[in-house]
Amino acid sequence: MPARATTWVGATAKEIARAVRRGDTSATAVVADHLDSIRAYDRIVGAFREVRGGAAIAEAEIVDDQPDLANLALAGVPVAVKENVPVAGLPTWSGSAAARSPVADRDHEVVRRLRGAGAVVVGVTRMPELGIFATTDDAGTITRNPWRTDRTPGGSSGGSAAAVAAGLVPIAHGNDGLGSIRIPAACCGIVGLKPGLGAVPAGIGSTDWYGLAENGILATTVADAHLGFSVLSGRTPHALTEPARLRIAVSARSPVAGVFPDAGARKGLSDAVRLLLAHGHGAVKADPVYTPALATRVLATWFAGAATDAAELDRSALQPRTRRHVALGERALERGLVRAADRAAWRERCQHWFGDGGYDVLITPALAGPPPAAERWSARSWAANMMVNTRYAPYAAPWNFAGFPGLVFPVGVRADGLPAAVQLIGPPGAEPLLLALAGQLEQAAPWRRNAPGWPRMAARRR
Repeated sequence: MPARATTWVGATAKEIARAVRRGDTSATAVVADHLDSIRAYDRIVGAFREVRGGAAIAEAEIVDDQPDLANLALAGVPVAVKENVPVAGLPTWSGSAAARSPVADRDHEVVRRLRGAGAVVVGVTRMPELGIFATTDDAGTITRNPWRTDRTPGGSSGGSAAAVAAGLVPIAHGNDGLGSIRIPAACCGIVGLKPGLGAVPAGIGSTDWYGLAENGILATTVADAHLGFSVLSGRTPHALTEPARLRIAVSARSPVAGVFPDAGARKGLSDAVRLLLAHGHGAVKADPVYTPALATRVLATWFAGAATDAAELDRSALQPRTRRHVALGERALERGLVRAADRAAWRERCQHWFGDGGYDVLITPALAGPPPAAERWSARSWAANMMVNTRYAPYAAPWNFAGFPGLVFPVGVRADGLPAAVQLIGPPGAEPLLLALAGQLEQAAPWRRNAPGWPRMAARRR
């Protein structure tokens, strides 16, 4: 049989789904193309914990036989799922040998929704242990950034972001407890959406990190992020409405005292603001009030979320940095430092800040500096990990504490050759607005969809 003349690797999720629905290709052919690419090139980036191979092909064949194929929003789209939610037929690793669970007998609700829309799960992606840190590696594999393989793709959804940026899949599932979607999206030059509290089913670990963590989507385009969010949230993926003139708060202030955005982060923010002004939006400098008390409460909740996730695990099998983090969480819980009332008060304060200022959206840098080196951070001390995480990625955490939606997207390339990115934050229910605004800027200044040199095309099957 002759080789096919084309490959679907590098196509967007929307393009693939449209072609499969029309009968221009099959889900089986699309998935086979992506599996070939993963087998050939994931050894470079180390994005996947496990690739499903024949099981994914069988799943694609079932999609092709669906009588309602024409109605499936993600018909035949290969997706990757972060390894901390159950996927039927696979263990759930959560980035840890100590946390690996038996083979799941059913899908997590977000996986069920993806499959229900016609997507095919090609594998599960790597994350740091228990999702705690913003770099992705373990004793066996260092996951690498496709833009520069000497840099981390971030964390904790680092494997998902690397897979999307390399074109190994067009979209991927991730989740975000203190920036774990938005930080990797910024590191890898892609779009990352953290929905607001309750917009998408959570069910991440034992407590969703006390309400900090949400499931979301990583993609190369705003249209694909919108499509993925629509499926995860149970909405019909209607076209986004062009935003009217918005009042946008602009803040470069870091929520972490003593941490400042570098020149590349500041330039990315100013470039995005110029685009917003060119589209007729209003922009005013306005900083949210980040207090030392807020930092203490966020840290205590982060520590405690890890402690509850580790409560039934063999502590001796955890990495030393994780054991220290968990011990601090146990102390925070003993001292009563984790309170729902504190989260509710911060949420209300943020709502008043948006309302009193008349702000529709807040824009900030996505990162304060470039992604750290791709090293074995899992073997380094807790203090070293905390230092590097807070220095390069301080902007995300307050909005998990508030439960507000956040979106990160690229805005060009830094002088060091890595992507620049900004973060949009909106009040509850603002996900469609954030997507529409980012889409407006994407049309005005399209970004590179994948990392330079990616996707790489595997030898076509014969």
